[in-house]
Formats: sequence, C-alpha cells, structure tokens
Amino acid sequence: MPPHCDSLDGPVVRAAVQSLETREVDVVLPYVPKTAEPEVVDVFDKVCRVRRDNPDAREVADRFFYETVVRLHRAGEGAPFTGLKPAGLDVGPVIPAAEKAIESGSAYDLTELLGDIVRQEVGARFEQVMRLKVTAGQNVDDARKYVSAMLGFQVYAHGVYKSLKASQHDGHSHRAEP
Repeated sequence: MPPHCDSLDGPVVRAAVQSLETREVDVVLPYVPKTAEPEVVDVFDKVCRVRRDNPDAREVADRFFYETVVRLHRAGEGAPFTGLKPAGLDVGPVIPAAEKAIESGSAYDLTELLGDIVRQEVGARFEQVMRLKVTAGQNVDDARKYVSAMLGFQVYAHGVYKSLKASQHDGHSHRAEP
C-alpha cells in the first residue's frame, strides 16, 4: 500500500488528532488491534496531561501519540513501522478516489477509474505479447522474449483477478497481536 496509513494526513493520524482534540480515545481505538488498546489508552492519558504544560510539550506529546498509534496500527497489519511520513505525499489516484467514494456514498467514479486502469494495462501488455508473437519462431532469443511476455501477461491477469476476488479484509486486517 502507498504511504497513507502512516502519513501525517492519513486516516490513522487524523483519528489520533480528533481523539486529542475531543479528549476521546475511543475515536482512534478502531485503528489498532484490541490487544493494543491498553497501550494506546495509557499513552493517551499521559499525553493529555503533558500537552497542557506548554506549546513545545504539546507538540512533542502529540507527535509521540501519533507515532504510537501508527506503530501499533502497522504492527496489527503485520507491517513494519518506519516512521511517520509527511503530509501531502502522492498516493496515486486510487486512494483519493476510494476516500471520495466513501464520503459521497457512490463508488461510480472509483469503478470507472479502476476499469480504465485495468483496460489500459491489459491492453498495453497484450499488445506487447502480440508484437513479440510475430517473431517468436525466428530464433531462441525472440522466442524467449515472447515466452517471458506471454507468461508475464498471464501472471499479471491472474494477479488482477486475485485482487478483484479477494475478501474485503485481505491485505489490510489487524492480527491478533501487535
């Protein structure tokens, strides 16, 4: 997944900010596995006390809370925490389209975007296979190029199929332990 959950403008940090602003830890808890809740609540309580002291303490405490929540979120996915990423990173067109679909209640634009991408990618890969097929019988090197492109095309198509048929939680679920 592109840097999103671990970015300063991603959904996990946005929930952490809202938790601190409202002083409601429950806002961020859905982003971490249940087993991580005690650590989040403990850090939240400490951060809420410290952030009242002065603006510098608030900034450091808030950052520590964001890092804690993102680290536990990533661990719940079985992914490493490599630090918070800056806001405004390019995550490609699909994440913003998916977020817009959720906000608007319509997945139409997202399905159009995904359909266009699949059509373009399959078309380009298929054209390469057909171009190489013409010369595949001329020598072993040309045949090897064709076979590589042909098998790559099939594997790509199968990968797209598997992604399209995956359950909604495949690849983005919380493990039992962070």
